[in-house]
Amino acid sequence: MSVHLAAEPTGKPEDATARYVIDAGASALTARAFATGLLASFGHNPVIAIPDIEGEISLHSQAIERSSVRLTIHADALAVTGDMSDRDRNEINRKMHEEVLESDSCPNIVFESTHGSASQTGDGQYWVALNGQLTLHGVTRPQAVSGRVSLPGDTLRATGEFSVLLSDYEIRPVSAVGGAVKLKDEIKLSFTISARKT
Repeated sequence: MSVHLAAEPTGKPEDATARYVIDAGASALTARAFATGLLASFGHNPVIAIPDIEGEISLHSQAIERSSVRLTIHADALAVTGDMSDRDRNEINRKMHEEVLESDSCPNIVFESTHGSASQTGDGQYWVALNGQLTLHGVTRPQAVSGRVSLPGDTLRATGEFSVLLSDYEIRPVSAVGGAVKLKDEIKLSFTISARKT
């Protein structure tokens, strides 16, 4: 997901901010679900590609608490990847959209930051911890996200991972492939985000 941070003081006015827009083509966001049940030992841990993301970061040059981020994921674009039969893939995709995400009635997944902290780890490189709000399946909950951020030129890049419990978002346990695959409550998301200064 996207991140925000404060750069070292530069002598600019205290309210100086820079706006970065997420480059979806240069970004990657995936979710990994973990299976239990009969087929769990055969590696049926679905990996979900999240290709349709947009958002922006307002980066304060001095004070991290004044920076902000908003990221929107279009739920209907999510798709299962990985080594499985087309039949299993189609069934898991259908279950994901109809029973897990309910994409028709809950089309957007949104993360917005509220505050965070950052420590510099190198020239133009930071470790960032965010506290924000994640809206998933029509339910909004606090969500912590941390990761590494770099600022090469006019680009902001962020990498990291975090976990989400489906039950926190009123998503009931789901099974697929005739009940042979049941998904655990925890989903792990990994992100590589690239954003460009506008």
